[in-house]
Amino acid sequence: MHRAVAVWFAEAARPLPWRHPATSAWGILVSEVMSQQTPVARVAPVWEEWLRRWPRPGDLARASAAEVLRAWGRLGYPRRALRLQECARAVVEDHAGEVPEEEAALLALPGVGPYTAAAVRAFAFGRRATVLDTNVRRVLARTFDGEAMPPPHLGVAERRRAESRLPAGDASAAAWNAAVMELGAVVCTARSPDCGSCPLAAGCRWLAAGRPADRHAARRRTQPWHGTDRQVRGRVMQLLREHPDPAGVVEAALLEALDGGSTPPEQARRAISGLLDDGLIARTGTATPRISLPRT
Repeated sequence: MHRAVAVWFAEAARPLPWRHPATSAWGILVSEVMSQQTPVARVAPVWEEWLRRWPRPGDLARASAAEVLRAWGRLGYPRRALRLQECARAVVEDHAGEVPEEEAALLALPGVGPYTAAAVRAFAFGRRATVLDTNVRRVLARTFDGEAMPPPHLGVAERRRAESRLPAGDASAAAWNAAVMELGAVVCTARSPDCGSCPLAAGCRWLAAGRPADRHAARRRTQPWHGTDRQVRGRVMQLLREHPDPAGVVEAALLEALDGGSTPPEQARRAISGLLDDGLIARTGTATPRISLPRT
């Protein structure tokens, strides 16, 4: 099983920029944060520009929040950008500017959870770690459990089973993580799996069972995008990123622009209020308040 996936990966791996052998641990960490809930095709050009601009944690730590949010562009969930900057500052202050290797130290960094810590340990340092994103979970659920999709929430038992499938050595385990993640991304996909191209097809319990439907489907929440507060928040951020005046936009004019896009006034105000609370935008002035990206 390990050999079959390794052979497939050697031939089929996409040339993602962060897979270059010279990529630093910081570059790997940035790629993992950017790739959360975002397709890699959108991430790759932003990642490349980001690393050209801020190749080391100290470079990002010294940037202004406005610069960071503009560079983040339309990757989505812009709070991740500010958390990444907080992470950079912690790396500088607590680890002399070098991304730590040990799990506990990684987990102590702002914005780094169990998945990101495991991915950095595996892909930056070649360590044996259980990397479980949605792609890996789906491959393992189908191959070994005969399930179309894993449960909505990752549990302890699932994590232990995944760890038991890892090769014993550091290097081979890291390679397995990368290969299975790629397999889930391009072959064992959620909607259109290409079982004829899968190196695990011969032993896949889900395929042998006739590819049964997802028994957890009713438990999964699907959130529409159009018309949601999140869409309006994204529109506010886009308008501010594109605005040429660093002092921002008169709040009344911003509300008018959003209303012109068919956003109800109360929803626009709610989006602005939420972004202010999250520190993603700033309000200045009282008589004629202006909304801008953060100044610091």
